[in-house]
Amino acid sequence: QVQLVESGGGLVQAGGSLSVSCAASGRTFVSYVMGWFRQAPGKEREFVAAIRLRDANTDYAESVKGRFTMSGDNAKNTVFLQMNSLKPEDTAVYYCAARQRVGSWRNDQGYDYWGQGTQVTVSS
Repeated sequence: QVQLVESGGGLVQAGGSLSVSCAASGRTFVSYVMGWFRQAPGKEREFVAAIRLRDANTDYAESVKGRFTMSGDNAKNTVFLQMNSLKPEDTAVYYCAARQRVGSWRNDQGYDYWGQGTQVTVSS
């Protein structure tokens, strides 16, 4: 069955960098859009970034544009989120997700598969 497994979260000081990754298994994901979402305590889940694996086209939330970079390794079915210049407001559980359906990449309802999440904490 399809599995998405995130790794790489942790604790970092404000201004620092962290990278999280998502390893997908169970099928070939080159035709998928992979997304990163995050959810902070008491807040709704929000879109962070997405990548269309077949052409590496990306989209970013305004709040992370210029600081975060999403990339993919199709051979390894793995996507990465490099996070630089981290801020305390980036603290959240980060989730990886995969979708094939046509629609806005920013809409979490369109994603078919989700990982278990990885905690990212940015201290001030």
